[in-house]
Amino acid sequence: MSDALNFLVKTRPEAMGHYFAFLKDAGKHLDPKTRSLISVITKVHSQTERGLKQYLKRALDEGVKPAEVVDALLMAFPALGLSKITWAIDVILSMQLPGFEPGAMAETEARWHDLAAEAELPAVGAIRVERDGRALFVARSPSGPNAFDSRCPHQGTEIPELALEAGTLTCPKHGWAFDVASGACVKNGTTPLTRYETRVENGRVLAYW
Repeated sequence: MSDALNFLVKTRPEAMGHYFAFLKDAGKHLDPKTRSLISVITKVHSQTERGLKQYLKRALDEGVKPAEVVDALLMAFPALGLSKITWAIDVILSMQLPGFEPGAMAETEARWHDLAAEAELPAVGAIRVERDGRALFVARSPSGPNAFDSRCPHQGTEIPELALEAGTLTCPKHGWAFDVASGACVKNGTTPLTRYETRVENGRVLAYW
């Protein structure tokens, strides 16, 4: 939230509470992905860079695919116009998010990628692997293996394996720290690491993108 919104929430909590309740209720019949895409479009329409980055990450966390983001922008062409769409694409490309590379966008179907043997995963911590053009951290969790993109969600900085200490992964650029088992941000920020759907098959950890 911006400093201005934080100020209003603190100084006019009742009024702002009604406002946020309205926003939540207005989309209650929409699935999370659709809500997220609409929020992205509203930030593009107002050309709010900080808001676009925030809601784009939220949309991706809800399972929205990069191609769906681009489709939504193009579908909103009558309202946005070409200049706002290209502005949004410039912002998105500056974030260096996985899946928005031209080569990745040209892929017609996602598929499962073999990452590592489940036995290779340490009890605490993670391993960093590079597969098919992407770098990922793979870690154990109580619910099974998790795979996370190696780029920090703050500004897309590539996080090296040396940044991993015990169960914490710390981005070298601005110090955002993450619990590598869950991907949750535990210091300096709130946005988690981008997580890929995983499964174990014949003792191998697979991730889907």
